[in-house]
This record gives sequence, C-alpha cells and structure tokens, in this order.
Amino acid sequence: MTSGKKKRMSMLDSLAAAGAPSPAPQTGAVTPMMTSNRALRSARDAVDSHHVWELDPASIEDGRMADRLDPADVMDLRDAIEANGQTVPILVRRAPGEDDRYLLVYGRRRLEAIRQSDKVTKVRALVTNLDDDSALRAQISENMGRRDLSFIEKALFAKDLVSSGFGNQSQVAEILTVTKSSISMAIAIADMVGPDLVRAIGAAHGIGRPRWESLGRAIDENGLDREDLIGIAKEARENAETSMVVDDIASTNDPSIQTFLAVEKAVTKAIKPAKSPSPAPPSSVPLKIGGKRGGTVKRTAKGLSIELADGDFADWVETQVHDMIEDLHERWKQRSED
Repeated sequence: MTSGKKKRMSMLDSLAAAGAPSPAPQTGAVTPMMTSNRALRSARDAVDSHHVWELDPASIEDGRMADRLDPADVMDLRDAIEANGQTVPILVRRAPGEDDRYLLVYGRRRLEAIRQSDKVTKVRALVTNLDDDSALRAQISENMGRRDLSFIEKALFAKDLVSSGFGNQSQVAEILTVTKSSISMAIAIADMVGPDLVRAIGAAHGIGRPRWESLGRAIDENGLDREDLIGIAKEARENAETSMVVDDIASTNDPSIQTFLAVEKAVTKAIKPAKSPSPAPPSSVPLKIGGKRGGTVKRTAKGLSIELADGDFADWVETQVHDMIEDLHERWKQRSED
C-alpha cells in the first residue's frame, strides 16, 4: 500500500471515529454528525472493497467454523506462493471495536501458508464489512462450491452448520444449493461414522458417498468401537505419511485415502462371520471276515454303511440282508429291555 493510500484510509478512519454520535437526546433523531459519520463509513467501505491490502498475518484472527479436515496441509501452497506470489487475495472483515484487527472470512489455507513462510511476510487481502451471518454465508459460498472439497468434508461442514444453530436442514440446504434430502443423508452418514473418526481419517478425496455410507452402516449396526478404529486410523495415517517421505512417493497418494482403506479393512474383518467348522471326516473301520479284510464299516452324517468286497459272500448277504437286519434289531431290543 502506498503512503498516500494509507494516509487517506487513516484520515477516513479517524474522521469516522471522531464523528461517532453521542446518545441522541430523542429517540430516532438523526443529527448532521450521524449522517456525516455514515457517509464517512460508507466511503471507507468503498475504499476497502476496491483495493487489495497487504496485511500482517498476525493481525488476522480465524475463529470461523472449520470446513476442511486438513487445514494445516499447506506446504505445497506455501512453496507456490513463495515462488510465484499470492495471486488470489483472501477476504477479511474488520474486527468490531478493534483498530487494525481483522476477522477471516475465507482463505484459511492461503493465510496459513503465508504464516508458515519465512519469505513472504504480508498477506494480500480484500477487506469487507460483514456481520457474523453474512460472513458465514460468504465462507460457505466460496468454499462449498470448490471441487476440491471431498464428500465427507461437505457432510461434516453441513452437520456443523446445523449443530451450531446456523439453520435447520432445509435452510442449510438452501444456502448450499442442494436438496434437503442430500443434507439429511450427508449428516446421517457423518453421524454413523462418527465426527472424531471422520477427522482421524481425513478428507479422503475420491471416496464418495456410497463407501462412506457402507462404512458408517457397518460400524453403527454392528456396534463397533470407534475409539479402536480411531487408533487404527492414526496408525495408518502415520505409516502412509512416513512412506511418502521415506519412499519419495508422489504427493497424489493421499494419506487419508490409505487411512480410509485401513479402517474399511478393519471394519470388514470385524464383522466377517466366522467360518463354520468343517464336518469331521467320516469314520471308517475295516471289516474283517474270516481273518481277512473283506469290507468296511463307515459312519457318516446320514447313518451307518457297510461295504462288502464283491464276491460270493456279498451276493449271499444281499439275499439275506432283510432277515439279518430284522434279527439284529430283535437282539438289540432284547438287550435294551435287559
């Protein structure tokens, strides 16, 4: 910012502050000083809206609702800004009652990237005049339309909007320009998986609604311990991030996808039904006839079978088998009665 611009802005701010009206003696009275004050503030806002300011990152507070699961992952963006400069300004609004303090509306990753930079000391910003509700709507409008927000990030953001009292599901759906049913489904999936587990997994770009829903239902319907799954997620993410550094894997291999897959595998393993024990093999006993093996006696799941070696004796038994079985049955009955 040139010294001339700074001077004009300082004059506008000083005049606006000096022209702040005292409590009017009569309700609804409009004094020339109040009219002048509004005009000065409008002038300042007009100057703000048409200029890109270079601000100290430390003068900007970020108390907004989180809309990304990995806001600190800005190393690539930091390197790009250091190499090419910050091409897209962030949007801030003036902090009420605090001179030279600003509240972030959107541009969290750009702000964080510059905060982490040793080469870039100022952040380029547009300054606007918005209340809390309008600022949140601006944040939503800017961030929810981006293609790089994953399904689960959008779902968690919608859930947080409803939980914070910003509006009901219908109102949030209207703001996000989606149907109420899609908001309801997204929030239900975030609830089934669990917000803490979602954050432990991460954005998981490319993992869409069906797989998140399947994961959530499996966890919810089988009563799986989410704390155990969070532990699995953290370990998987650490391993994935370590592999990226040690093996020099391309940055396109998102650790959060590997984390999702690890949790998905653990859930599948936990609910997979145990295999039924294999039936015991049939018990087979050699049958000796005349001191020699002449067949087998085999016990199966269906009953008892006697197998005789083919020959004259087998032919004779075949003609006598009914009488022989009847005789054996009578002998068994007598034994039972005794």
